[in-house]
Amino acid sequence: MIEPPTFEDLGLTGLAPTAEMVVGLCILAALAWLGNFVAKKIILRILIARVLPQDGPSPRKVVAYLANIVPTVIVAYGVGAVPHLAPGIASVIANVANGVTILVIAMAISAALSFVNALYEQRPESASRPIKGYVQVLKIVVYSGAAILIVAVLIEQSPLLLLSGLGAMAAVVLLVFKDTILSLVASVQLTSNDLLRVGDWIEMPQAGADGDVIDIALHTVKVQNFDKTIVSIPTHRLISESYRNWRGMSESGGRRIKRPIFIDQNSIRFLEAEEIARLKRVALIADYLADKERELGEWNAGLGEAGREAVNARRATNVGTFRAYVLAYLRAHPRVSPAMTLMVRQREPGPQGLPLEIYCFTDTTAWLEYERIQSDIFDHLLAILPEFGLRIFQQPSGLDFRTLAEG
Repeated sequence: MIEPPTFEDLGLTGLAPTAEMVVGLCILAALAWLGNFVAKKIILRILIARVLPQDGPSPRKVVAYLANIVPTVIVAYGVGAVPHLAPGIASVIANVANGVTILVIAMAISAALSFVNALYEQRPESASRPIKGYVQVLKIVVYSGAAILIVAVLIEQSPLLLLSGLGAMAAVVLLVFKDTILSLVASVQLTSNDLLRVGDWIEMPQAGADGDVIDIALHTVKVQNFDKTIVSIPTHRLISESYRNWRGMSESGGRRIKRPIFIDQNSIRFLEAEEIARLKRVALIADYLADKERELGEWNAGLGEAGREAVNARRATNVGTFRAYVLAYLRAHPRVSPAMTLMVRQREPGPQGLPLEIYCFTDTTAWLEYERIQSDIFDHLLAILPEFGLRIFQQPSGLDFRTLAEG
């Protein structure tokens, strides 16, 4: 190692001891500043301009942190050459400088881990298997080790002495890092089982989350709701509590429509012959009505004389014909997926009428397009309902009561 210049080399002998100490400290500070200037203003700028990449992730922060080691090393090894400085003070200054050096190295390692994570996030598999949680665990280990080394340097004791005392503090450590341990286990489960990815739409009402996952970290998962608010959910809650992930819907290519039309049960009745003839002009159900007439005719003919009575015969109903029309309309709709479940079913009647539920899937998962397709379907069905002699059930309004009162 190059020895620092002495006062005899610099021609500064003959000064008072205190003056020599002050001058020595000033020279040490000047050397530290000069080393910092050369490292940051010259070497670092050359590296950033010519060597390190300008676009995308870059280890510039790592190099910038390492540049801070130069002045601390100069102070740590140069303080011993300051004349007339008390050994205790020199030792304290050297220990503090060494502690700062350890801290700077830990920060450089942390920046390097962040750089590795940034490089990994550019890979396509990073969305399904993020490593940010593991990187944060490594950072905790690095800073914990750095803290032990700094304390050991400051008190001039072996780090092994401090580590031996941690066994008695295991319960305290587990208590302090309880959330970290739970989050680490949850992160491993989420990643290994592919339960959550960045970009997934999740719904967790108990946490106020209904939106897209924008970040998966060690302790928290950030969700941006559709109202642009951001909810931070502790990672371990995604394992201990239930939530809905809409990724399966997005990957299937179709989104479900499941909505009933409430029909006034007082409007349900059998169709008359002239009504059937009129409805045959509807192209979507012309074949259905013809087949239905033939089926009912054969059935009623098999009843013999009893089939001539309307009460014994089978007849077409307006609600059944409308159900067949809705099914045919959905099958012919260009934006309804024919490869997925498609049905029109009656649900249990209730105080709000007879629910006729439409169950099908659109051929897109885009939210705006899905809502447009769904609205177009129900616009048409609600408007054509009176053609079948049916009415929509609706709770009486103030206008209904006023019309009734006015006779």
